[in-house]
Amino acid sequence: MSSDPYERFAERYDLFFGSFDEHEPKKAAFFNELFTHHKVRRVLDCACGTGRDLHLLHSLGYEVFGSDISPAMLAQAERNLASHHVDVPLEQVDYRELPLNLATDFDAVVCLSSAFFEMPDEAELQRAFASMRGVLRDGGVLVLTAGMCDRTWREKPRFIPEINRGDFTRLFVIDYFDRGARFNVVDLHHNDARKDMDVWSIEYEHVYLRDDIEKVLKSAEFSTCNFYGSYEFQPYDRETSGMLIVVAQR
Repeated sequence: MSSDPYERFAERYDLFFGSFDEHEPKKAAFFNELFTHHKVRRVLDCACGTGRDLHLLHSLGYEVFGSDISPAMLAQAERNLASHHVDVPLEQVDYRELPLNLATDFDAVVCLSSAFFEMPDEAELQRAFASMRGVLRDGGVLVLTAGMCDRTWREKPRFIPEINRGDFTRLFVIDYFDRGARFNVVDLHHNDARKDMDVWSIEYEHVYLRDDIEKVLKSAEFSTCNFYGSYEFQPYDRETSGMLIVVAQR
């Protein structure tokens, strides 16, 4: 049995999105404005997955590095980046152990798409945030993003249609626990070549909301934390925001 829980998921992950080199303009503008303000040049994506955000940040002109705990995700990232003639250093590293494995002081560290939900409790999350802080220069910034936020957790939608194309449909079916959630991913193929269904799941023991994150960031000794509800720097609202973006400064 594989020790990499993302082995089966890596190649399918990219089906969440469109073409690998197509990026949301508002997201690109957000990072450009934020990083310009904080004089960012070197960026570490410490849960880089299949490399989509590495490609985005590289296309914006930053010196980019990627790390991930999953060999399968890193292998897919390497294939994706090579197919677009992008060379980004990649390392297999647990983001709780960054200072032990990476010598460079980064201007920014990003941990996107709810990747920090992988931490089973606040003690491990604090260890992760302290590790991320440990590879930042003084004044450097940590950027976190999550789709599951206070509003989503309160409303607890059971079914979320993610993709609906002529040949492919992806549906999230979410099971909610006391503090965590399981995202069951249902992929329906309906084209001339395939008419079948794939199902797999991602389970998080602990879903971290705005106040949880602020508390743990402070305990990890970040000096300031700002919370946004969109890539247009809209202030985060627990009642209405549909996503959570966190910018913490060392």
